[in-house]
Amino acid sequence: MKSFSKIEFPVRSTDLDVNAHVNNAKFLEYLEWGREDWFEQRGFKYDELKKQNLITVLARMEVDYRREARQNDTMTVYTWLSAVGRSSMQMEQKILNQYGEMVTEAKATVVTVSAKERRPIAVPDEIRKHIALESPALVIN
Repeated sequence: MKSFSKIEFPVRSTDLDVNAHVNNAKFLEYLEWGREDWFEQRGFKYDELKKQNLITVLARMEVDYRREARQNDTMTVYTWLSAVGRSSMQMEQKILNQYGEMVTEAKATVVTVSAKERRPIAVPDEIRKHIALESPALVIN
């Protein structure tokens, strides 16, 4: 399995703002899709994790917008796990357009939380083992 996940989709007219480019808030949704896909590709379905008393919560999001995206552009979101702490993990993400140009770069801090107590809990070893040993940025750029 690759150390990163990759999803691809077109920009739709409903993603645009008054400037006829993708609204900055919409990129947060694109990035969320990428993180969800990363977990799902590794067999960590949200409903299954919740049954095991584990949910993930976004605690921090750092986003750099590099270039605009317009209707009908093709966005590719790359996501990988770059660091793991006791109860949190850092996921890095890049969004490229159909020309391979960097559109957005992001770092997300995700905390593992008890679904019942709503308090941080340790990142499970099953997730921890997926930390990227080599940055996919070397493959992506």
